[in-house]
This record gives sequence, structure tokens and C-alpha cells, in this order.
Amino acid sequence: MEHNELVLAIKHIRPSAEFVLRGNELEWLDTEQGKPTQTEIEAGYIAYQAKIENDKAEASAKKTAAETKLAALGLTADDLKDLGLGGN
Repeated sequence: MEHNELVLAIKHIRPSAEFVLRGNELEWLDTEQGKPTQTEIEAGYIAYQAKIENDKAEASAKKTAAETKLAALGLTADDLKDLGLGGN
């Protein structure tokens, strides 16, 4: 795992953890939570990736639902933008 992937994995499994990561060397500073094992970190990264994919799928589903509702009203996303109501 790369440095940033390690950080994301640790933050996913121990969100409020205090630690320092120098290269791949993890210095655990947190006295409230135990230092995660390598297996926990690897599983945490997989779970983090799954969450990101799930969040993307949810966002896509919400966009599709909104576009369907607009179409039912005879509007498009561009119509909303023209009215100053569109997000992007």
C-alpha cells in the first residue's frame, strides 16, 4: 500500500486516531485506541474503497432519480441551470 492509502485505511478504521506515518513506519500516538494490525489496515482499505464506490453509486442513483422527476415535469437539468437552480 502507498502512504496515502495507509492513511486512508487507518482513518477509516480509527477515525479519531492520533498517529504519525513516516514512509510505511506507523508510530501510534493514540492512548484511547489500540494500534491496528496490518490485517486490520488492509481490511480497512478494502472497506474504504467499497464505501467510496457505494457513495458514487448512491450519487448516481440520486441524479438519475432527479432527472426522472424533472423529465416528468417536462424539464431538463439545463432548464434548471437556465433558471439559476442547477448545481454544476
